[in-house]
Amino acid sequence: MSIEQIRQKLESIGQSQVLRFWDELDETGREKLLSQLQAMDLDAIPSLVDEYVIHKPRIALPDQIEPVKAYPWESSDPLYRQARERGQQLLRDGKVAAFLVAGGQGTRLGYDGPKGEYPVTPIKSKPLFQVFAEQLLAWGKCSGHPIPWYIMTSDINDGPTRTFFEKHQYFGYDRSLVRFFQQGMMPAFGMDGKMLLSAKDSLALSPDGHGGSLRALRKSGALEDMTRRGIEHLSYFQVDNPLVHVIDPLFLGLHDLTGSEMSSKTISKAHALEKVGNFCIGDGKLQVIEYSDLPEDLAKKTHGDGSLVFNAGSIAIHALRVSFIDRLTAAGTDLKLIWHRAEKKVPYVDPQGTLVKPESPNAVKLEQFVFDAIPLANNPIVYTTLREEEFSPVKNAEGADSPTTCRRDQIRRAARWLSESGVHIPMKDSEPDCVIEISPLFAINSEHLKTKDLLVKKIVPGQRIYFG
Repeated sequence: MSIEQIRQKLESIGQSQVLRFWDELDETGREKLLSQLQAMDLDAIPSLVDEYVIHKPRIALPDQIEPVKAYPWESSDPLYRQARERGQQLLRDGKVAAFLVAGGQGTRLGYDGPKGEYPVTPIKSKPLFQVFAEQLLAWGKCSGHPIPWYIMTSDINDGPTRTFFEKHQYFGYDRSLVRFFQQGMMPAFGMDGKMLLSAKDSLALSPDGHGGSLRALRKSGALEDMTRRGIEHLSYFQVDNPLVHVIDPLFLGLHDLTGSEMSSKTISKAHALEKVGNFCIGDGKLQVIEYSDLPEDLAKKTHGDGSLVFNAGSIAIHALRVSFIDRLTAAGTDLKLIWHRAEKKVPYVDPQGTLVKPESPNAVKLEQFVFDAIPLANNPIVYTTLREEEFSPVKNAEGADSPTTCRRDQIRRAARWLSESGVHIPMKDSEPDCVIEISPLFAINSEHLKTKDLLVKKIVPGQRIYFG
């Protein structure tokens, strides 16, 4: 669309204010603002403003909410043996790719840069990106087939992320297997429904949420690339969790054998009101209900033994069929995920061209969540993993979900794996009295470690030991 066409469209939807400084802009500024507007679905703006900005949408909970029946962590059911074999075969056949959602910044961690650059391991201080790269390299070696890796960045961290990978020679990964692409952006709206400018030549933009990743896969050409490579399944994970098993043959096999279009991992909640989504069956459909939306009486409901009835926490680990993403994002199809509304403090340029930094929420940001695709999937399943095995995100500088707790949990898991392989671990106050790090290139999981001829049989108190 030309600037004349966009100007007409903006006037027709009551958003012409975003061009108020157009005549002052130089060519670079005009190109920047024009490209942002061209990337917008301007026809959708009026309905979004009406439904989510001017009016606060009512959270429509299902009439009937029931707990989900998740597949257990372990089982003697023959299906589990078949699923492991099926998952391993999918890897050998090159039917699986990894999908990392990495658009976040390390701001809350006190790090100025992409969160994936943050050093997280207890001895080598490897960045998150390297932890994932080494896992994928190891799985590619084990399966005999390299694993394509799709990495979704954001507008703010795309360039720095690519530079970081170049600086570190892609951590040994074949760069032809790595594809970066950016997630979509959404404008911030003033409380009156008007799109805000962050500068005279720029909309106030923010990422459209991890739900927008499905749309971005299509728009970027990544989906087409997957089809060309013969990829059938994506292993989806987010950048802040170094304990995640980026590839899990059992999980992938269950996902495939059950005919699931979108599968998810769950953990038992730490407590009734833990701030994680809740897997539930709502009016007969598997879905996630946010912790802030699940009625407190249901969140606290217990069985006779005191265990929680609604105890399936969502941890943003999924498996998705490529055909499912293709169906949801096909031409002429609206990605039918709900928008989530958040009131935020957003700096903006006022009509006089002055930058205003508000002290209280002045704007509405909208984003979509990938778990809202679950009710749209055929045969979605939930599989149980263990918190201590696979979930310890780095979100906060201190306290819960911080670098300190994450390193502690990495050491705990490494100690458990080694103990299961017959290595003596010194303990003090119920914690390993040592610092341990196991590179994924040495062992992908506990079972893999058991196949190793370990020279170390006993770790002494205070020892720092790296298995690489």
